[in-house]
Order: sequence, then structure tokens, then C-alpha cells
Amino acid sequence: MSIERYRWVIVAAGGLLGCVAVGGLFSLPVFLKPIVQETGWSVAGVSSAMTIGFLAMAVTSMGWGTLSDRIGPRPVVLTGSILLAASLALASLAPSLLTFQLLFGLMAGSATAAIFAPVMATVTGWFDTHRGLAVSLVSAGMGVAPMTMSPLAAWLVSTWHWRTSMQCIAAIVAAVMIPVSLLVRRPPLPAQGDAVASGPAEMTRSAALRSPQFAILLATNFFCCATHSGPIIHTVSYAVSCGIPLMAAVTIYSVEGLAGLGGRVAFGLLGDRFGPKRVLVLGLLAQAFGALAYVVVRDLAAFYAVAAIFGFLYAGTMPLYAAIARENFPQSIMGTVIGGTAMAGSLGMATGPLAGGLIYDSFASYSWLYVGSWMMGLGAVLMMTMFRPFPRTSPQPGSTPMPASA
Repeated sequence: MSIERYRWVIVAAGGLLGCVAVGGLFSLPVFLKPIVQETGWSVAGVSSAMTIGFLAMAVTSMGWGTLSDRIGPRPVVLTGSILLAASLALASLAPSLLTFQLLFGLMAGSATAAIFAPVMATVTGWFDTHRGLAVSLVSAGMGVAPMTMSPLAAWLVSTWHWRTSMQCIAAIVAAVMIPVSLLVRRPPLPAQGDAVASGPAEMTRSAALRSPQFAILLATNFFCCATHSGPIIHTVSYAVSCGIPLMAAVTIYSVEGLAGLGGRVAFGLLGDRFGPKRVLVLGLLAQAFGALAYVVVRDLAAFYAVAAIFGFLYAGTMPLYAAIARENFPQSIMGTVIGGTAMAGSLGMATGPLAGGLIYDSFASYSWLYVGSWMMGLGAVLMMTMFRPFPRTSPQPGSTPMPASA
């Protein structure tokens, strides 16, 4: 198969891997109430497994990304797929809250980190044109999880015990992700004198990590993910607390995910046309007010309306970070750079589960969670307005591209 055609295979494989991985990790919001009711563990305690998971993703993302730069993405993604399936299966057998937090949080979070950064870094290397669309389609695959894995998890837990349901999710993760990970390949080397290089000439990994551009990308992604973390994790529980049945509440999550598909593709196309930074700033501003809108909703129709808008906005912003990274840093260190942004995003995501659980346990209401999300969203806008792209440089005639590691 030609390179032109196989790059779309990479996109499809990345989208499917992301869908199942995110669906496996984000099955916890669906399982939250049944776990609490059956075990007697607190909402904050169970929710903190997600916090631990995001912290584990933060700690390991850059390491997985750097490893994929050196040995290639396939072995990294394959390892992550095996670890994720094992962690979900073992978490279903957890006899205590601490054991559950370590297995579902620490192990599953680390495994999920092995998927995102290597896949997104690989996709950016396969595309010189339509890069924004490509990373958006991979991100859209991740966005399919609320419409596929979440309803499946809700159906399973409505029919069987949550432990059996989680074992079924683990089996699906193994059956899908392990074979699909074998399709992932390194991007081809660029031709001599080809295209415009990204970032300053001969940028080293150390120089990239010390640059203000890298620091601002990390800070922006942190505040961005802190904005939508709480609403994503707790909106199902929030809807249930408003008197909406669980199966109906899960459909709110699905509406959010469906709208997110359109948002990811739309923002990707807009980023290709108008520049990813400009589109990202406007998207972040709109996302902040989308989170705040949840404060006033109580009935199912209002939840659907806000979920559609908020899902479109927060999902649309996410692929733009990879596009901005590829415009400013060399492909040879892309796994490290995207791993770094994933680290910051994971730290931001870690704020929502525990904060939302503590707020609900303290006030029996989620209102302050959405106000806090709005404030974080404004912080993300402020950070991104400070970003200044590197001057773009052209390769010298006759220069030889740096070979990729084996």
C-alpha cells in the first residue's frame, strides 16, 4: 500500500485505539454510583481513582512519548494496550478502595498514556498537508467513546454486577486494541530539501523543553483540561442528582460526545485554514462559558442543549495542541513534546474528579464545580494569548534529513 493511502490507515488505527482506551478509562463515571452503592466507598474515594489515573498519565506521558521517538510507536502502543486490559480486569477484583485506586488509577492511567502521545506524534509525522484534519479525526475517534463504550458500560452495569461489567470492558479492550496496535508504524523520512521545517534549525530535545513556547503550551493545556475535567466526569452524577434516571443521564454524555465529533473535525478544518493558535484562543474562551452554563440546568432537555454546545467546544480545542506542536518543533522529538502537553493535560484532568467529589460531599451540589471550571477556562485563554510561534526555517539545499531511530 502506498504511503499516501497508508497514512489514512494510521489515522483510522489511532482513532480506534483512542476510542477504546478512553472508553475503558472513562467507564468509571458510569460505574461510579453502582460501585459506591455496593461497596460503601465514598463518592470522593471512588472518583479519586480517576484523579490518580490522570496523575499517572501525567507522570508517564513524556516518558512514553520519548520512548516512542527512540524505538518507534508500535511497541509502546502494544505495551499500553496489554497493560490497560490487565488493569481493568484486575481492578474488577479489587477487595478494597485503596487496591481499586491503584489498579484502576495508577495502572490504567499509565497504560492509557502509552496510547495518546505516541499515536498523535506519529500521525503528525505522516501528514504535511491536512495535518489539522488528520489529528482531528484521530481525536474524533477518542470522542466516539461516550457514544459507544459509555452506553455499553451503562447497559452492562444495569444488567450485571459492576465487577462483571468491568471484566467485559477489559475483554473488549484486549480484543480490539492489541491487534489494532500492530498497524501503527513510524512516519516515513522526509525527502531531501522537502517542505518547510518546523521550529528553529537543529533544535535539540533539551532546547525544546526549555523554550517558553513549550512552557506556554503546557500551561494552556493544563488550564484547558482543568476546565472540562469536572464537567466530563461528574455531569452524569449531577444529572442523576437532579432526578434524571441513570440510563437517561448517560445519554447526556453521549450527546456531548456526538457534538464533540463535529467540534473536533470543524476545529481541525478551521485550524488548517486560519491557523491553530487563533482558533484555539476563541475555542478556549467559548469553552469557559460553556462549562458555566451547566450551573443553571436541571431538566433533561437543558442538559442536552448545554452538553451539545460544551462537547463541541471542549472536544474541538484538543487536536489543535498537536497541530501547534508540529508547527513549532521537529518531528524527531514530537513524541516528547506531545507527551509533555499530555502530561500537563493529565494534571489538569486530575483536578476534576476529586474536586467534584469533594464539592458534592461537602455541599450536596455541583454548582461550585462549574464555577471553578469557568475560572480555569479563562486562565487557559490568558495563557494561549501569550504564545509566540518560532520563526519557521527552510532546510538547506542538499541537506540530509536526520535518520529516525531504529
